[in-house]
Amino acid sequence: MSNSATEMLVSACIQFLQGFSPFDRMEAQALRFLAEHVKLAHFPKGARILASEMGIARALYIVQGGKVRARPSGGNSHVEYSAVLGPGQCFSIGALMAQRPSSSAYVARDDVFCYELPADCFFSLTQKSTAFNLFCTQTIAGLLNQSQQQLQLQFAQRAAEQKTMNSPLATIVKREPVAVAPETSIREVVELMAANHLGSMVVTDPLQQPIGIFTLSDVLKRIVLPGLSLEQPISSVMSTSPLTLPLAANAHDAALAMAMHAVRHVLAVDEGGRLRGVVSERDLFKLQGAGLRQIRHSIDAATSVDVLRHAREDVRQLSLTMLTEGVGGQEITQFISTLNDTVTRRVIDLNLDRHDLYGIDWAWLSFGSEGRDEQTFTTDQDNGIVYLCTDIMDRELTQLRFLEFARDVNDDLDKCGFPLCKGNIMASNPELCLTLEEWEEKFALWVRTPEPLALLNATIFFDFRPLYGRFNLAHRMRLSLFRQTQGNPLFLRMLAQNALSVAPPLGRIRDFVTGADPDHPGTIDLKKYGVRLFTDAARVFALANQVEATHTVTRLKRASALTHLPPDDVSASIEGFNFIQLLRLRHQHFEQEHGRAGDNLIRPDELNEIERRVLKEAFRQARKLQARLKLDYQL
Repeated sequence: MSNSATEMLVSACIQFLQGFSPFDRMEAQALRFLAEHVKLAHFPKGARILASEMGIARALYIVQGGKVRARPSGGNSHVEYSAVLGPGQCFSIGALMAQRPSSSAYVARDDVFCYELPADCFFSLTQKSTAFNLFCTQTIAGLLNQSQQQLQLQFAQRAAEQKTMNSPLATIVKREPVAVAPETSIREVVELMAANHLGSMVVTDPLQQPIGIFTLSDVLKRIVLPGLSLEQPISSVMSTSPLTLPLAANAHDAALAMAMHAVRHVLAVDEGGRLRGVVSERDLFKLQGAGLRQIRHSIDAATSVDVLRHAREDVRQLSLTMLTEGVGGQEITQFISTLNDTVTRRVIDLNLDRHDLYGIDWAWLSFGSEGRDEQTFTTDQDNGIVYLCTDIMDRELTQLRFLEFARDVNDDLDKCGFPLCKGNIMASNPELCLTLEEWEEKFALWVRTPEPLALLNATIFFDFRPLYGRFNLAHRMRLSLFRQTQGNPLFLRMLAQNALSVAPPLGRIRDFVTGADPDHPGTIDLKKYGVRLFTDAARVFALANQVEATHTVTRLKRASALTHLPPDDVSASIEGFNFIQLLRLRHQHFEQEHGRAGDNLIRPDELNEIERRVLKEAFRQARKLQARLKLDYQL
């Protein structure tokens, strides 16, 4: 073909592409490169242009004429979608970027002409054109939106399957009713209520039919103030004709009845009128889902660990509601962390009443995921104490006081649902209950001698955050840490090398590499091989640039401004990180609902097609962060 004919074809191609996004925004030189390296291919009606069985994608396709239908390859039943692509639209970007087979089948709906750009030219184009590279990077954002909708639908369905205000009373009643005869003495009834932790007592006749009810609120106005003898029968102070509803009635009926009659309990009875259970306002409150304000109020007003344990369950239920409503992983983990912080502070307050720490400057520290504000449903304790010890204070006696205090706090947190740390990373460990100077010396030792154990400690303890006490002590610890790391580039290099020791579980033949845990074949640990990839990289960026924030997303955003990380790449990394967190939350919720300890082991084969695609893109973003570390530290 003559040069003039070739130039005419190139010009025609450029003119066509300029009518569509993203090609209309591409740099002239890059657009010309694209036009010079494509070839025009024809596909008759019904022809399969691209499908998973054809192997790894070898070209980018841009529809020049006709219509192309896209649907899941292999009859995937998890996701039902079908799209029609017309002129100017392109496909196989995700497959090309991941160097894998296409997850969708593309079939010519009629006679179709497509421009084909070979894979090597595709990657060259992403380097030549900022606009095209941005377009490809944003692929993950579009996939993430689709996946978010899928997750939201799943959680909404699961929430609907759980108890709602339409639930019959038979499913709400949790325990066998406790009842007494009318002649039972007031003393016996009060003692029975205390022993069974009951807020009310039902009085029944010989046929087990309710004839009265006595509540804690009756004690003051009917017994204490009138000075009534405790030996009087309960029938003398009970409320007669208690409100009853059949077991088939629902929670809405109970709520309406309580509102109409200004009572706090409804008695559920069977067809013969016999008592089968008691439904309280709190039971209905749980069904509706505790709101943030109510939970926070119950925590702040708690006078016992039992109340705080119930509040923790309310946090879990509200978190499920947030998942149902489509709230993202970042917001939910911060929400969980914030309320967990509140529970911890209340536990500390309750224990300070029993321990004399007056006159000492100190702070309670959190480490690890708690220190990063990134807790999920499954979390143990990672905490410590920093304090000041003046010349007139006995160092050993002061530490003993703190250790006794910390031991009680750790035990109470365990009762509230924060298991004791198996690695003993707790404030009751003398190695983690230290003066400010001792913490600074410990940090300095790890920085000076970046051995494997020191690097492991850095990944845990350098993500510290104060929860209670003198926050300025934690700030001083942070400034000291920055001085030490800035003066030791070898440590940062070793920390970066440690961050590269775990690679994203992406396969060359299969989509994912699974089975790292021989006890759980076919799984990926989303904490070790997912979240860690992002948190480790973000930690290096933060220490290198003296970013005080511990939250991974905040670290990445600030590092973007300070190190000239491409903002679009950082945004894609954040989206990938948040998606992995969302998968962790969903999996842990599912495990706990089925009576199992929530873990981080997901099975990629059980994900739907969209989720698999987004997870692969998330791992690709982690690999790009690691590539930046390799470049920065010449690793």
